[in-house]
Amino acid sequence: MCLAIPVKVKSINGEEAEVESGGTSYKASIALVPEVKEGDYVLLHAGYAISIIDQQEAEETLRLLREIRVI
Repeated sequence: MCLAIPVKVKSINGEEAEVESGGTSYKASIALVPEVKEGDYVLLHAGYAISIIDQQEAEETLRLLREIRVI
């Protein structure tokens, strides 16, 4: 099973972004979503942002993942 986790984009430098989820920061490629902006939420899979999602969807997905203890 593959899983993509919602994260918030904190900063962008070229095709790389610093993203955050649950207080932890990660580096991620944004090559697949070049239109992303700081403050957006994206789905992160294997180090790549694969799509932009809205904040409400991100928060609900994170809540459900915590509920089933995936994260």
